[in-house]
Amino acid sequence: MANLYRAALDELAGVFDRIDEAAVDRALDAIAQARRIAFYGCGREGLQLRGLCMRLFHMGLKVAMVGDMTTPALGAGDLLIVSAGPGELATASALADVAKAAGARVMVITAQVQGATARRGDVVLPIPAQTMADDRGPSVSVLPMGSLFEGAMFVLFEAMVLRLRDRLGVTPETMRANHTNLE
Repeated sequence: MANLYRAALDELAGVFDRIDEAAVDRALDAIAQARRIAFYGCGREGLQLRGLCMRLFHMGLKVAMVGDMTTPALGAGDLLIVSAGPGELATASALADVAKAAGARVMVITAQVQGATARRGDVVLPIPAQTMADDRGPSVSVLPMGSLFEGAMFVLFEAMVLRLRDRLGVTPETMRANHTNLE
């Protein structure tokens, strides 16, 4: 069983050996400059985006998940972050079009930068990991379906939070103070 864990960790390490740090920097710039940020992702990718949204809330940023009743209208100065690991998701593309028409910028997180959703992004953050778009064939992840992409999202987002926290001068104490006490 330990070999299974090691194989998964080695695959995640391989993703980060190939990560485009310039793209990460552009993503951090877009987040730091945004007035408000809304997030959209389907399924497990959406869960990872919820985690990032929560951490940015802890940092004191104005954030919301698309579909929540408190999500504001986006416009100039705002950012929509969508995930489309396999390259194209119809709802993510449609929301990107709406946000852009309203004057907001769009960031697309994907493994397939040539996909239709990615082409809508003002900022594209590629995560070079297997998704359900390429989970068949002779060379596939030990993790099922899109799990390698989703696991890499978690690790990448937490590292981005650390970098953004330092950049914005947010202390761990401030983040802790913004954490809910209703648990």
